[in-house]
Amino acid sequence: MIQVRFWGVRGSIPCPGPKTMKYGGNTACIELRFPEVNRHIIIDAGSGIRELANHMLAHDLPRGPISTEIYLSHTHWDHIMGFPFFIPAYIPGTTIKVFGPVTYEDDPLEEVVGGQMKYRYFPVNMGELAASIEYVRLKEDPHIDLGDGIVLSTAIINHPITALGYRFSFRGSVFCTAYDTEPFRNLFITDPDDPAYDELMAHEGELAAREQNQVLESFFAGADLLVHDAQYTRAEYEDGKIGWGHSPIEDAIAAARRAGVKRLALFHHDPERSDDELDRMSGQYCTADDAIEIFFAREGMEVVI
Repeated sequence: MIQVRFWGVRGSIPCPGPKTMKYGGNTACIELRFPEVNRHIIIDAGSGIRELANHMLAHDLPRGPISTEIYLSHTHWDHIMGFPFFIPAYIPGTTIKVFGPVTYEDDPLEEVVGGQMKYRYFPVNMGELAASIEYVRLKEDPHIDLGDGIVLSTAIINHPITALGYRFSFRGSVFCTAYDTEPFRNLFITDPDDPAYDELMAHEGELAAREQNQVLESFFAGADLLVHDAQYTRAEYEDGKIGWGHSPIEDAIAAARRAGVKRLALFHHDPERSDDELDRMSGQYCTADDAIEIFFAREGMEVVI
């Protein structure tokens, strides 16, 4: 059994206010609990991690020192901005392992995440944190044994910075993420009337994009729960958002169906998206289907797989 709880579901920037109270305004943070082996995993340290920290202080700390693992999908600010407010990091006896990719070879993960805790940005320096914190750089890997029967697979996804999708398998249950990402596309000129058009390059580009999309679908194939980027509608995506690293809702749903996913959580909501809009979109996209359950993720939502 894997217990999944959403603490932040927005993309780009926190957007608290009366129009986002139902689905939430915090940026990405997902909690996984494996109660049978007493393991705790956090995916992304967006602003939602602050409320998760408060929950852990109230429910976990009374039972003893906190031990957790944080897996960062990537290091864009909306996915790491909550780390300085993760209170367990200030408590002696806490142990934290931070995993994630980095783009620039000369910048270790510790520097990328901790760079926001320099005095020019934040009043507390990384060196002042009382917890024992270890940083582990991840790359694409089909099989990482995390112990206790938990197996992790990682996959490169399509974003303007190195980003990873995560697939956690435990005793027959599979939880998977695919955000921040957009469909791979042909990067070569495809218009035969363009003077720079090259038929061979256009053909090869199309094959490469199709292959990479199939690789990602194979990565989350059969997942009990897939959390997929769904920041835009198809119309919004084609209206100036191509190349920004986020998916149209329609593409996320189609890919999940092809991959035989059981439940799909649409995630990384645009900060301009109001609760009313998401309610209307739920009626449009989250139709009853025996093959797949589709829903827009909300802060506080819990799913057991």
